[in-house]
Amino acid sequence: MDTVRFGIIGMGNIGAVHAENLLGGRVARGELAAMASSSPDKREVWRQRGVQVFADLGQLLQSRTVDAVIIATPHWQHPELGLAAFAAGAHVLMEKPIAAHKADAEKLLAAHRANPKIIFGCMYQMRVEPRFQKIRALIQAGELGQLVRVNWINTDWFRTAAYYASGGWRATWAEEGGGVLLNQCLHNLDTLQWICGMPACVRGFCQLGRFHDIQTEDSVTAYLEWANGATGVFVSSTGEAPGTNRLEIAGTLGKLVLENDRLVVTRNETDMIGFSQAATQGFVKPETRTEEIVLEKSAHPHAAITQNFVNAILDGEPLIAPGDEGVHALELANAITLSSLQNETVALPMDGSRWEKKLRELMAQSAAQQ
Repeated sequence: MDTVRFGIIGMGNIGAVHAENLLGGRVARGELAAMASSSPDKREVWRQRGVQVFADLGQLLQSRTVDAVIIATPHWQHPELGLAAFAAGAHVLMEKPIAAHKADAEKLLAAHRANPKIIFGCMYQMRVEPRFQKIRALIQAGELGQLVRVNWINTDWFRTAAYYASGGWRATWAEEGGGVLLNQCLHNLDTLQWICGMPACVRGFCQLGRFHDIQTEDSVTAYLEWANGATGVFVSSTGEAPGTNRLEIAGTLGKLVLENDRLVVTRNETDMIGFSQAATQGFVKPETRTEEIVLEKSAHPHAAITQNFVNAILDGEPLIAPGDEGVHALELANAITLSSLQNETVALPMDGSRWEKKLRELMAQSAAQQ
């Protein structure tokens, strides 16, 4: 095989992005061979553009016209569709989240482990952004020393009432499984744990429908704690405008701040803990030096993840966002929400069945109110 033939499942906003990337030649050795949508109108649009269309994934897989699928449907459908693709021997690139809750994600990952020749990736495109790659490299190289504190305010996910009204599944427990944490913030949560590692526990404070007429959370503040004692605060909302996106990571050798696409790193000349213990005066600090690191944004980050996926299939290139890592951000989102609703700190790794049980209760309550 020298070309990967793709089928896209779900032709909403993000499905169309993937289609345009493939049709536009942004993914070398990747072609759009087919797509599946439950909407006759959407099928007709893409049929007129020369793409073979099907009503569902089953029909698409039976056609044997594709080598891999991109799953871009509402969240609850992801595990079922992924399992069907695995069973048919198709490689899978899945939009986030890989499931609506951790327990379902674990079933999907178990099925993939039983089919190790299948390439399974997830669409965490922030991992290809140069600014986050640089931050991760700095942390992994120990240039900031031991992790001390992390703060990420990302309240620039503003969404209107019209956005939530555009799909009956949006921000419902039954069809989305969560709100801002599961939909928008999963990218930030993945990037956070990709850079800093998974915390040991979380304490969440979620406001359900504070800014919109929805069932799920649209305003969140979470406290995180790592095994080494480092602490973090994660804040997000779809109701705040103009919003802020500021990431600050502090270590014993300095700190970095990413805001408005500017990455500023301030380094201590000596480790702050060693300096404190050795200092003979009470009001002195280590000398510092500051630099701004200028980085360009990725032009087509979704296409970059898809390109890596193609390279993994054809050349054995390591995946940037392997499917089995898709559970981490999902677990954080689930744990923060469970923590808030149960009014307790949740230790990680979390028992996925705890959130699944609570989610089922929320689904039953919302169904009873309709």
